[in-house]
Amino acid sequence: MPGSSRTKALGKSGEDYLEAILILNRSRGWCREVDIAGQMGYSRPSVSIACTKLEAEGYITKEDTGEIRLTEAGRAIAERTLDKHEFFRDWFIRTGIPPEKAEDEACLVEHAISDGSFASIRAYIERLEAQN
Repeated sequence: MPGSSRTKALGKSGEDYLEAILILNRSRGWCREVDIAGQMGYSRPSVSIACTKLEAEGYITKEDTGEIRLTEAGRAIAERTLDKHEFFRDWFIRTGIPPEKAEDEACLVEHAISDGSFASIRAYIERLEAQN
């Protein structure tokens, strides 16, 4: 789904939610709305509204236990977003940007850059690093 209108319609906020769910599921093996609220610093009602929308759009499922799982489509977007975030954060830090600022800047760039441009930048950086 790279570059699809569905991904674009999701927007920064939706991508951030999916990324947070992925991170929580990787670290704990599960997550609920309260965990997402804590991770993102949002209120439970705001998270509940967002999760209802993400579920209706087919990005997550909510179990009877309250556990939230990413669908295949949700996982693909979350993994792409997190991959971009980690790449740019680490690259920014290596260039001398303080870690906290690098984290903030990476969060902005991960949403703004297309998958194709990201792949080109990553390949270029990897070629440069292989030469050193």
